[in-house]
Amino acid sequence: MFSYEFMQVAALVAVAASVACALLSCWIVLIGWSLIGDAVSHAVLPGVVLAYAVGVPFTAGALLFAFIAVGLIALVRQGPTKEDAAIGVVFTSLFALGLVLVSVVPSHLDLGHILFGNVLGVSDAEVVQVVVLAVLVAMVLVVLRRPLTMYAFDPVHTYMMGRSPRMLAGVLLTLLAVTAVVGLQAVGVVLVVALLIIPGVTARLLTDRIGRMLVIAPLIAVAATAAGLMTSFALDVAPGGMIVLGQSAVYAMVYLLAPQRGMLPRLARRNHEMPV
Repeated sequence: MFSYEFMQVAALVAVAASVACALLSCWIVLIGWSLIGDAVSHAVLPGVVLAYAVGVPFTAGALLFAFIAVGLIALVRQGPTKEDAAIGVVFTSLFALGLVLVSVVPSHLDLGHILFGNVLGVSDAEVVQVVVLAVLVAMVLVVLRRPLTMYAFDPVHTYMMGRSPRMLAGVLLTLLAVTAVVGLQAVGVVLVVALLIIPGVTARLLTDRIGRMLVIAPLIAVAATAAGLMTSFALDVAPGGMIVLGQSAVYAMVYLLAPQRGMLPRLARRNHEMPV
């Protein structure tokens, strides 16, 4: 299967995107930003459409609207609107704008490729963009892992230690925007949120230590990506969907069998502790 060049390229793009998303997912899960990740991933649709229409790299338009979404969410949150409602208003509005632009802006863009990914048909330029952005995200997360982890657990203590919680939150939101753009090439706008949540949630079931999470989450992502690509090739189905299903299957197994937090071991311990 991987003797075909297009599958080699697809594997490179999918693995790069999955690893970047998996690393960031550890902090997203710890902080509780899953809904923000969903919002940003959907909000990039107008940028992708406009980028293809004017002939610039899709990452440029997607990043622009990802940052617009982050800014609008921060702005609306300062008013009387609650955070979850503000996020819902922003991402549904921008996603709707994207759907309208698809129908009115002249381009050769396939809506299905945006919504569900086109990892089997990426150009050389898009491969470079995805890999470079993924490497940058990973490097920033590794370098700043200690202050980011401190912020995730206790923003007040972070401030007392001389770090700016607002700046660290801004760094994470920026990385979230970039990572959403990276992931959409692999699985599309609709499913990229899965790459931003499932690896971190799965790793959290296996360990409480952020260092171990940063190892486990990417390993899960890479294994699920490889399995998803091979299955999609064998069954001739959408690779993006199979990648996400692969991660979901790993989560389900860990949820059931994790030694400390798994449902079956917890039930076994509970039954063992019950008085006869």
